[in-house]
Amino acid sequence: MATPFKRDVTTPALYQEPTPHVDKDNPFQDMMERFDYAAELLELDNGLYKYLRSSSRIHITSVPVVMDSGDLEVFQGYRVIHNEVLGPSKGGIRFAPDVHLDEVKALAAWMTWKCAIVGVPFGGAKGGITCDPSTMSPGEIERLTRRYTANLLDVFGPDKDIPAPDMNTNEQVMAWLLDTYSMHVRRTEPAVVTGKPISIGGSQGRREATGRGVMTSTLSAMEKLGLRPGQCTVAVQGFGNVGSIAAQLLREQGCTIVAVSDVSGGYYNANGIDIDAAIAYSEAHGRSLAGFDGAETITNEELLALDVDVLAPCARENQITSKNAADVQAKIIVEGANGPTTANADEILSDKGILVVPDILANAGGVTVSYFEWVQDRQGYFWSLDRVNRRLDRMMRSGFDAVYAETTKYDVPMRIGAYVMAIEKVANALRLRGIYA
Repeated sequence: MATPFKRDVTTPALYQEPTPHVDKDNPFQDMMERFDYAAELLELDNGLYKYLRSSSRIHITSVPVVMDSGDLEVFQGYRVIHNEVLGPSKGGIRFAPDVHLDEVKALAAWMTWKCAIVGVPFGGAKGGITCDPSTMSPGEIERLTRRYTANLLDVFGPDKDIPAPDMNTNEQVMAWLLDTYSMHVRRTEPAVVTGKPISIGGSQGRREATGRGVMTSTLSAMEKLGLRPGQCTVAVQGFGNVGSIAAQLLREQGCTIVAVSDVSGGYYNANGIDIDAAIAYSEAHGRSLAGFDGAETITNEELLALDVDVLAPCARENQITSKNAADVQAKIIVEGANGPTTANADEILSDKGILVVPDILANAGGVTVSYFEWVQDRQGYFWSLDRVNRRLDRMMRSGFDAVYAETTKYDVPMRIGAYVMAIEKVANALRLRGIYA
């Protein structure tokens, strides 16, 4: 990949985004490096460049919670609205001890590009609270969720900004968010949040959607390289909701899943891991594979370097870096996680001839079915699982083909092709809408 170009990014004195953290694997800086490269290929007008690189709004809020001990703790909460040109903003909420503003800003921008790629009429947003939910009781997490929601009542709304689950949040957390919002507006408003339990307006297939999108993207990539699923080996990093479902669905398509991992480490079986047994074991042991005897233990570093056809990083950001990219032997990388590959690693992978299906395409299944859920809530009419899956598969394949066409047109890696396609779509919409003054 060529050296990213330098643009005039000066902004008016009345507004200046917070200065990013200065570290070599910062997710916001990684996102901007890819954005800059794609903007140069598009010869994007400098004014549009400055508009699209900036977050529309950044909300930082203190979230006070009375803990079970009676002590008062104050947590830092964030909600970043990156862009609303294509529609109301959409994005998950994560609870984690290392949540910080640059991470949330990057994730919000990725949501903008993700929605544009698969044709979902949303803009991008993301939220988070800096906390350690593993040390908190359900009651403390509920109070945290409700106060965060109350603090952002003017931000959220079915036509404004629609949250969803993300890392360490789930259907129950979304149910608390829905209830809190509904109590304040004095009506039940199921379309204000997606990823809810089905009994209160959730959609069939939502929990499996991101993993299913990873599966569909993997099959599409295999077709481009002339690979057959029944002859392919796969390693999946991360065995949470996304990784476990992607592994299960790829196994059903005939792939041999030779390795998986979670926070307890990696697990390898050259003859193939029994994914159903691994999922059952993990669920029975507190969502951990520690002690699983269906495979030998390996390190996370060894898993990433396995000689497999497909590597699916479905864990966290910054897993494939300039330090280990040269060790990757997979023919295809399908990014189930957000930002698992740093910008510095991209050039190394490209030089090795590895086809990387980028996160803003590969894991867009989640936001696609979130959109379906929002549509169903607005209509008050709900679809069958078969209809959800058929429409998801169609949109994911269409997105893949469109990105691959851009990749071929500009002779760039798929990641840059995805950014080019997304930026061009949002920029064209902005040109048509114009700037209100």
